[in-house]
Amino acid sequence: MRWLVTGAGGMLGHDLLRVLPAEVTALGRGDLDITDADAVAAAVAGHDVVVNAAAWTDVDGAEADEAAATRVNGTGVETLALACAKTGARLIHVSTDYVFAGDATEPYPEDGPISPVNAYGRSKLAGERAVLETLPETGYVVRTAWLYGRHGRNFVTTMLRLADERETVDVVDDQRGQPTWSLDLARRLVELGASDAPSGVYHGTSSGQSTWYGLAREIFALAGLDADRVRPTTSDRFVRPAKRPAYSVLGHRRWAAAGLPPMRNWKEALREALPGLQEAIPANR
Repeated sequence: MRWLVTGAGGMLGHDLLRVLPAEVTALGRGDLDITDADAVAAAVAGHDVVVNAAAWTDVDGAEADEAAATRVNGTGVETLALACAKTGARLIHVSTDYVFAGDATEPYPEDGPISPVNAYGRSKLAGERAVLETLPETGYVVRTAWLYGRHGRNFVTTMLRLADERETVDVVDDQRGQPTWSLDLARRLVELGASDAPSGVYHGTSSGQSTWYGLAREIFALAGLDADRVRPTTSDRFVRPAKRPAYSVLGHRRWAAAGLPPMRNWKEALREALPGLQEAIPANR
C-alpha cells in the first residue's frame, strides 16, 4: 500500500511517519496547499490511502476569521475527498470532539447529535460532511480530542514547563474529556487504513476520562512532583474568544466493526509517553 500523509509537519503527522511503512509520501504545510485542487490531485495520484492531518488548529483564531478556518478545514478537505474519489484512494480524515455541543452527561456515540459551539467546530464539521458525502464507501472520519505529543505545544508539556516556573498551577476542573497520546492515535489510524473496516465515523480517543485538573495532577505525580501544587479552578477564570465544550467524552462502539478494541486507558498511555515529552520541552517552548 502506498500512503500519503498531509499535515506531516505537525504533532500527529510526525507520529504517523514514525509508525507508517516505508512506502509513504509526507507533505507538510509548505509542501501542499490542500485548497489547491490541481496540487492536491497531483499529490493524491498513485496513493492507496490518504491520511489528512492538515488543519487550521487555532481555535480562538477561527472566531476572528471563520472563513479562513473553513477554507482549510472544510473546502480543503472537500478538495482532498474529490481527488480521492477520482483515483479510488481511501481517505482518513482527522476531526474533533468540537463538532459536539459539549453538554452531554455520557459519552457521545459516533452518530450522536452534532451542534458545534464555536467557529472551529463548524469548520471541522464542514470537512466531516465533505468526506462522508463524497466518499460514502471509502471515507473515514476519526474524531479525536485532548491530543498531546512530543512534536508541538500541548497541555502536557505546558504543565511540565510550568512546574519548573511556578510553585502552584491553577487548572480548570469543569471540563471533562479523554487525554490522548498522538502516537497512540497514529497507530490506530494506520491500523484502520490497513483494515477492511466499514467507512464512516470513528472516535480516536483514549479510554477513560478526566478533567484538565485531574490530568494535571497525574502529570505532576508521574513526574515525581507534588500533585497538590495543582489547584482546581473554573473555566470562567480563563475567558477566551472561543467557547470550549464542557464535556468531550467520546464513545468507541464502532471499533468493533473494524475488528479493533478501543484505545487503551489514558493513564497507561501518559505513563509511557511522559519521558519523551519531558525530553521535548526545550524544543516546544
